[in-house]
Amino acid sequence: MSSPNELNHRLDTAAAHASANVPVVSAENTANEALEAVLGKRFDSASVLAVCRDDALVGLLTIERLLAAPGEAVIGDLMDPAPPTVHPGADQEHVAWQAVQHAEPGLAVVDGTGRFRGLIPPQRLLAVLLEEHDEDLARLGGFLSSSASARLASTEPVGRRLWHRLPWLLVGLVGALLSAVVVGGYEELLARQVLVAFFVPGVVYIADAIGTQTEALVIRGLSVGVGIARVAVREVLTGVLLGAVLAALAFPVIVLVWGDVLVAWAVAIALLAASSIATAVAMALPWLFHRLGRDPAFGSGPLATVVQDLLSVLIYFVIATAIV
Repeated sequence: MSSPNELNHRLDTAAAHASANVPVVSAENTANEALEAVLGKRFDSASVLAVCRDDALVGLLTIERLLAAPGEAVIGDLMDPAPPTVHPGADQEHVAWQAVQHAEPGLAVVDGTGRFRGLIPPQRLLAVLLEEHDEDLARLGGFLSSSASARLASTEPVGRRLWHRLPWLLVGLVGALLSAVVVGGYEELLARQVLVAFFVPGVVYIADAIGTQTEALVIRGLSVGVGIARVAVREVLTGVLLGAVLAALAFPVIVLVWGDVLVAWAVAIALLAASSIATAVAMALPWLFHRLGRDPAFGSGPLATVVQDLLSVLIYFVIATAIV
């Protein structure tokens, strides 16, 4: 658990945006006394006055209401006695949300004992809102940090583009060569029944397509804070059902067109198995990249394709060897 001191130094907390250089008055002061305390002094922000008693916050008063009040009015009668407050370690997004929900021009930061720690002025609240808006837009685009990284990825020079992409494509090349080795290992099966080879691209493509759909869904979910646990069961079940439907559609077509029931069974079972496994792989890899602090948009796609292709080819040939 973070200590209060650590929380105060985090850049995304309320304490990082609060300023103690704001007008502070007493609830027993009159409006004229409060104005005299403010005039001639320089503050970080004077839009809201903190009303305190022995360093404890008892209310907030906007400068507009102070200026409109009669001179003899008591601050305790003018202030908001129950303003929304946040603790120093509160996340900046929560801070901005509190301010918007209560239509406050400023937000008081109060520690666990009720002691006034500072006020987040309107300009800081606006900056936080803009920053969070920027981050949310980036997340909707599939980037897990900020739109600055999105712009950098779009405008970076050719050398950096190669550096970001080529390693994963080299992994893909290795995967393609391994797939060729796997296919070569079933040369006897292909010599006995060449029809088996006809459906290798189809099985691989279907598994890739289902995996790509799952991967896009998972990356979008991660980018907006939806954990893998919330989608895992439903997505695996969806992959199984998609594989079953495609297998049921492929089986009669292969029997009618090519007249080979055994190959039709091999293709159908392989579609079911490869689709199910592709879904699991497509969920696991983006989650792993996210846990490691890497952007899934760069590496999980190529790596998932390699793993899915290898598994799809291997599954198909194992099933075909057992059936045909």
